[in-house]
Amino acid sequence: MSLTDTAIKRSKPKDADYKLADEKGMYLFITKSGGKYFRLDYRFAGKRKTLALGVYPETSLKEAREKRDEARKLLNDGIDPLEAKKSKKLQLIAATNNNFHAVATEWYENKKSVWTGGYAKDVMERLSKNVFPYLGTRPIGDITPPELLAVLRKMELRGAVDQAHRVKSICSLVFRYAIATGRAERDTAADLRGALKPLSHTPRAALTKPEDIGGLLRAIDDFQGTFVVKCGLQLLALTFLRSREIRLGEWEEVDFVEKLWRIPAKRMKMRLDLLVPLSRQALDILHSLYELTGDGRLMFPGLRSPEKAICDAAFLAALRRMGYAKDEMCAHGFRAMASTLLNEQGYPPDVIERQLAHAPGNKVRAAYNRAEYLPERRKMMDEWADYLAALKEKARQGVASPSIALAALPEAVSSVKGKALRAAPRP
Repeated sequence: MSLTDTAIKRSKPKDADYKLADEKGMYLFITKSGGKYFRLDYRFAGKRKTLALGVYPETSLKEAREKRDEARKLLNDGIDPLEAKKSKKLQLIAATNNNFHAVATEWYENKKSVWTGGYAKDVMERLSKNVFPYLGTRPIGDITPPELLAVLRKMELRGAVDQAHRVKSICSLVFRYAIATGRAERDTAADLRGALKPLSHTPRAALTKPEDIGGLLRAIDDFQGTFVVKCGLQLLALTFLRSREIRLGEWEEVDFVEKLWRIPAKRMKMRLDLLVPLSRQALDILHSLYELTGDGRLMFPGLRSPEKAICDAAFLAALRRMGYAKDEMCAHGFRAMASTLLNEQGYPPDVIERQLAHAPGNKVRAAYNRAEYLPERRKMMDEWADYLAALKEKARQGVASPSIALAALPEAVSSVKGKALRAAPRP
């Protein structure tokens, strides 16, 4: 006699497990604890086997019979339904582990230890917001160039062209990782070369005329904002470091005796340590700053917490407050300013590039030689600081166009040098 829904609902647990037969080998197995399981007994290759068809009431009687009929069809085709079920489960697990989201997350976990916290956060946010919602569940080896392009086009349509290129580059790294781990055969992102709108190469705003630079330095000296931000702006001009490298600085990195700032690789864009020679002007600023923040770890702590550095917009906001528009000057502009003038004055390009901490031609050599061109850079940084001091002095005297060259510095800045005190070693 076949099972009915009514009979299943009325069935009660007994002192021992028991079965209620249906038909074609299927039955309902009822445990003494009250569980109700649909099962199918069959023989394959001379062995008796049992296939689980579902748990009642999550699986209805009708659904259990459909699964039974599918299993019997497999048996007629010479296929063991139990092995087919295991294989399907393994395929599902593999598909889950091999989808874009899983592979990208695995790649991210392997790489993030060598990234800065901010960069790691940016990478995951770009994937989470722009790629995972559309391609996250797709097996990575099945994703086609048109599929990826459609995702990137969404970013282009909202005007985020540069972001689209960055996401494409990240996806390319994920695909390469998938190839290396045997889950994809090609880098789908590489097939999109030339498919996106071109990047907008708008140069960052920077002042490069001596008279404008003198006015900027004077404005910084007269800045009415926080002293910490003011010192940061002054050091941006003197060291032409990236704003992040300055604002996250820690006092243990500064050697007042050797007149060096040792910035660790973890905070550098190119992941190489950098030694920054400190001019006497830079040391004077650091001594003044140390009197205010030297009790803490950070050189440039924020107002709310001494354990958190000033925000990344602090320098830019200060420039805007001083009246410099976005097309005139930005925090990164101090680097372009120094690079332009130092190259014009004939300083060796290799020395300038090393001080700018740009990627060297031989990264292995650079990794083992943090002090590369250090004597030349010391001389250049001292002369650069004196040059800026002369420009600022001319601006204060109201000279419209101070025609000062670095090569003529001994005569041009002798009066300025006389006014400055030599920095004493930090206690």
